[in-house]
Amino acid sequence: MQYSFKSSSRDSEMVSALADAMPLPVVVIGRDERIMAANAPARGLFNEQMVGRHYITVLRQPMLLDAIENVLRLSHPAEAVYRVTESQRELVYDVVLRPVIVGDFACVTVAFEDKTEVYEAGQMRRDFVANVSHELRTPLTAVLGFIETLLGPAAEDTSARERFLGIMDREAKRMNRIVGDLLSLSRVEAERRVRPTDHVDVSAILRSVALNLQPVAKAQDVTLIVEGVEGCEEVPGDHDQLIQVFTNLIENAIKYGGRGKEVRVCLTSHTDEPTMRSQAVRVDVSDQGDGIAAQHIPRLTERFYRVDSHRSREMGGTGLGLAIVKHILNRHRGRLRIESHAGQGSCFSVILPYE
Repeated sequence: MQYSFKSSSRDSEMVSALADAMPLPVVVIGRDERIMAANAPARGLFNEQMVGRHYITVLRQPMLLDAIENVLRLSHPAEAVYRVTESQRELVYDVVLRPVIVGDFACVTVAFEDKTEVYEAGQMRRDFVANVSHELRTPLTAVLGFIETLLGPAAEDTSARERFLGIMDREAKRMNRIVGDLLSLSRVEAERRVRPTDHVDVSAILRSVALNLQPVAKAQDVTLIVEGVEGCEEVPGDHDQLIQVFTNLIENAIKYGGRGKEVRVCLTSHTDEPTMRSQAVRVDVSDQGDGIAAQHIPRLTERFYRVDSHRSREMGGTGLGLAIVKHILNRHRGRLRIESHAGQGSCFSVILPYE
């Protein structure tokens, strides 16, 4: 049934008041297809001067326009999705459209609910599953291929068998590392809101990690220098998780810093950090490698993100190490800062509060 739009000033005032009472962005469209009212969130989303204009000139996306037209024509509820790019980020709104008919008065309410975080979380899950599948499929395909060869043409070829078994061993270990890091990441995320209650000695942790990584440094012909760890610097923390943080960072510096170079680990106590409520311990892990281009730095802590995928895999990396570091430091209310310039090395700084 079609209705003519004949609203009094009292109707308009009432509609505007009802729209203003809504916390979500709400637009009210009359039967003359013009915008009767829009609350402050809606005006911020679209245009301050939108009231009185035809809805097509304001709500420009075809899916939303079709939904409004159907509600106006059929007086049936509808839903749509509205997407807009703001500051290089896509915002996604679920839109609910409902007809309102009271006597001779009729209008359509259009409410926008921000679902950006939900959509982003869904996309992250899909990307994560795709990345895990890709990371595991590559070594698994290699292992299956070599097994098939060993069971067939190379069954009696001793030299080929030894070579293939070596490759299979390397690929199986790579899969094991990926699964181990995935489990570690899962555990860290499960505890992300629970702040550690134990106190740990950061100096002792750094001395232990440096001692354990000396054979790795020697194999890479890297000089590992540790400074400022003579005393005892205690902070609230999880001992095993902080061991993992510094092992990941120092091992990365050794592997990617270049043969014959230095990796320097420096602890600074009672440093003032602008983003911390109290003083903090700062640990800088710096190398003399090729450095990292600026466009890569914001994405280094993303799961499976690699600056050089081939080199990372050759070095035994899973692409999850820095993601684990970030989540552990978030649990500790700490910070990870990365400074690097192409050709000038990199410095990864861990900042842990005393309180």
